[in-house]
Amino acid sequence: MRHRVSGFKLGRKSSSRKALYKNLVTDFIKYGSIKTTYAKAKAIQPIIEKIITLGKKGTYQDKRIVSRFIIDPQVQEKVFGEISVNLKDRTSGFTRITKLGLRKGDTALMVELSLVDSLEG
Repeated sequence: MRHRVSGFKLGRKSSSRKALYKNLVTDFIKYGSIKTTYAKAKAIQPIIEKIITLGKKGTYQDKRIVSRFIIDPQVQEKVFGEISVNLKDRTSGFTRITKLGLRKGDTALMVELSLVDSLEG
C-alpha cells in the first residue's frame, strides 16, 4: 500500500533529479511546452505552477526564488514579463497535460506539458 508516500524519485539520485527538474522547467518556460514522460511531467508540474505564481507577484524575493530553478536570465525575465502578463487573470491551473501515446522503444507514456493559455507567436 502507498499510504503517505509522496514525491517522485524517477530512478535517480537527488542531485541528478534536481538537475533534471531545472532543465525541464527551464525548457518549459523557454518554449511554452515540452514533450516528456508522464512521471516527469507530474513531477515538475507543481514546480512550474509555483514559479508562475511567484512571477505574477514579481517582488525581489520572488526573483531570487525563481533563480534557484531557472538559471538562464532571459528565461527568468520571460517568467516575470510575458507569462505573468498573459496569465494575470488566472489564479492557478496554469499548465495542462495532454497524453500523446506510448513511446516505441520502452512503451513509456508520453505527454505534452503546455501552458493553458498558450503564448502567441
